[in-house]
Amino acid sequence: MLVDSHCHLNYKGLVEEQPAVLERARQSGVTAMLNISTRESEWRDIVATAEREKDVWASIGIHPHEADSHPDVDLAKLVGEAAHPRVIAIGETGLDYYYDHSDRERQRQSFRTHIHAARETGLPIIVHTRDAEADTAAIMAEEMEQGAYSGVIHCFTASEEFAQKALALGFYISISGIVTFKNAKDLKETAAKLPADRLLVETDAPFLAPVPHRGKTGEPAFVADTARYLAELRGEDYTDLCETTGRNFYQLFTKARPRMWL
Repeated sequence: MLVDSHCHLNYKGLVEEQPAVLERARQSGVTAMLNISTRESEWRDIVATAEREKDVWASIGIHPHEADSHPDVDLAKLVGEAAHPRVIAIGETGLDYYYDHSDRERQRQSFRTHIHAARETGLPIIVHTRDAEADTAAIMAEEMEQGAYSGVIHCFTASEEFAQKALALGFYISISGIVTFKNAKDLKETAAKLPADRLLVETDAPFLAPVPHRGKTGEPAFVADTARYLAELRGEDYTDLCETTGRNFYQLFTKARPRMWL
C-alpha cells in the first residue's frame, strides 16, 4: 500500500500528460495520491481530478507564497469548499520566510485561518514551513490550546527539535525525495529516527525528483524510489515501510471522511 501523500497533478509538467502520469504511478504500486492545491484558481480542477480518478484525492488551501493575493479566502470559504466528499485535507498552508513572497504577518494570519478550518471540518492540515520553525511551532502550539486538530508537516526539512515539537502535538511527518540527496545529512539522521506510526512519504511532484531521477520532472511514480531509500536508511523492509506509511495515511486522512475507500 504505497501512497504519495503530497503531489501537484495539475501543475505544469504533469497536467499535460496526466493520464500517463497516473498510469505510471499505478504501475509502480502507488494506490493513492493526494493532489494538493496552493491557490484558489486551482480548486475546481483539483476537485474535478479527484472526482474523475478513484485513487486521487484533493485538498483545499492557499500556499504561504500566495497569502497576499488571497485576502478574501476566509474561514467560511475554506470550510465551504472543503465540504466536497473528495476533499480530505486543508492546505497546503504554513509559513515560508525563505522567499518571503507574501508579507509575514499575512502568512501568519492565513495559517491560523487554515487551522481554524481544519478544526471546524475535522480535516487534517498540511503544513509547509521553511526558515520559519519558531513561528510555525508557536502558532501550532497556541492553536492546539484553543482546540484539537490534526495534520502533517509536508516535505520535512526542518530540525530534529522541530520534529519533536510537531510529534508532541500529534502531527505526522512526511519525507520527500530530498532525503535521497547527498547534502541532506541532517534530514537523513532525523528521518532514520522518526517513529514509524507518524511517518508518511511524498513526492511534491513535479518538484524534487529523488535519486536516481534528479534533473527530471518529478511524478508520483517516484515515491517508490523515496520509500526504498527510506526503508534502507531505517533498516526496514520496503514492503513493510509501504504498508506502514500507507496505513498512517488512511488513519490521518479518513477521520472526517470515514467512508473513504479505494
